[in-house]
Amino acid sequence: MTMQSPRPTLAGDDYRTVSCVIAYLTENYRDQPELDELARHVGMTPTRLQKLFTRWCGLSPKGFLQAVTLDHARRLLEDSASVLDTTYEVGLSGPGRLHDLFVSHHAMTPGAYKGRGAGMEMVWGFHPSPFGKALLMATEYGLTGLAFAEDGPGSGNEEKVLAEMQARYPKARYRHAPQATAPLARRVFDTSAWREEEPLRVVFIGSDFEVRVWESLLQIPFASATTYSDIAKKIERPKAARAVGAAVGRNPISFVVPCHRVLGRSGALTGYHWGLTRKRAMLGWETGMAAAG
Repeated sequence: MTMQSPRPTLAGDDYRTVSCVIAYLTENYRDQPELDELARHVGMTPTRLQKLFTRWCGLSPKGFLQAVTLDHARRLLEDSASVLDTTYEVGLSGPGRLHDLFVSHHAMTPGAYKGRGAGMEMVWGFHPSPFGKALLMATEYGLTGLAFAEDGPGSGNEEKVLAEMQARYPKARYRHAPQATAPLARRVFDTSAWREEEPLRVVFIGSDFEVRVWESLLQIPFASATTYSDIAKKIERPKAARAVGAAVGRNPISFVVPCHRVLGRSGALTGYHWGLTRKRAMLGWETGMAAAG
């Protein structure tokens, strides 16, 4: 069954506008800024901003703000208190269908992990996404990395993000091949390409503990959330919530392996390697997608 996309994927320029609005809403939410104020902040007409934001998320800017408040996060956690222990129905359809149904994964051998990528070739390329410019890295076995770069003019952030990802596997050979990673980018970010019969192949390169944590992340349903302590219980390490948090932070395949769906026990968003604005964007985007389904 194919998931139909209710909205097109936006280019980087649109995401920069959206992220500016999200940041402004986050900083000024107590004042409940109106659409006119948001439009002035980003230099757009109110009508154009409303259309752009709603096309991107399926929610108005004010609706988005309500979707990423602490109260909403707490409700998500209450609704998904036993999310990792629930058996999900295969018959679900639409944008709310479980993300992990469309991902197949396997882990590299412990030897390959300890070898820091020795003998492996990884291709890489930058591509537009709903959440800014994305770096995708892959081997012949599947997607191994997904990171985000700030894509403002002259930001120079691409080089930094690439170097950071390459440092994870310093002995691997790297080849710039955006033509090879472009199909993966479409498979990840174009919801019309989310097909159960054609699962996205991902490859985990990490310690045994990290891989167990990342596998648990794949079990968190779309537009839902869980906590670090719940993951620790799921992998039978109930006292290892802090270590789970560290493993979540080292997740090399952002968005696909949904570390953005892990919150603090209080519902606080807590840290996110690619920035809390982007984490809010992902959670709000998923909320809008689920509502549209």
